[in-house]
Amino acid sequence: MGAGAATYLLILGEREALAWVLREQRMAFSARRARSASALTLGDRLLLYTTRGCFHNPTRDRGRVIGEGEVTSPVEALPVPVRLAGRTFPLGCAIEVSGLVPLGTGVELSPLVRRLTVFPHQRSWSARLRRPLLQLPSSDVALIRKQLRPMLCAPQDVLDGYVKAVPGRRRDTRFETSRVQIRPSWPGW
Repeated sequence: MGAGAATYLLILGEREALAWVLREQRMAFSARRARSASALTLGDRLLLYTTRGCFHNPTRDRGRVIGEGEVTSPVEALPVPVRLAGRTFPLGCAIEVSGLVPLGTGVELSPLVRRLTVFPHQRSWSARLRRPLLQLPSSDVALIRKQLRPMLCAPQDVLDGYVKAVPGRRRDTRFETSRVQIRPSWPGW
């Protein structure tokens, strides 16, 4: 991985899409997000964030950083667009999720907003999360990861909780333990 790798908040607002991302170890993008998706490069780091509405109960749920990963292929047009939650996603890339927290846990962003420089306007900070990717400055990455790291588990150990959060879905056997490699933390993290 290059020293110039960026870190992005990968923002997921729908439980079906989240389960797909975690099972498939891929991310898909709508055509209207092609420009922002094309900024991703091989080796970029990802902090997975679920919105308050991701699990369809925004009064109960909190927006949380739930995992970390890395981009493992370029963003490209998919031979067959992905359909999730009634939407079509013609672009995608491979990712490797290297750590995941148990469902219902993670780092809540709202208590950190005043300390995160990526949100210069604290009253409207959540408006910046209405996109699939948000590049983070290194100081924000360090703050979030300091809290996230102790909670992380091997993804295969907690994946079932996320898959079961989608009504009518069962674990997809395509997510095999052999596909997940827990590696030491990235240099500089």
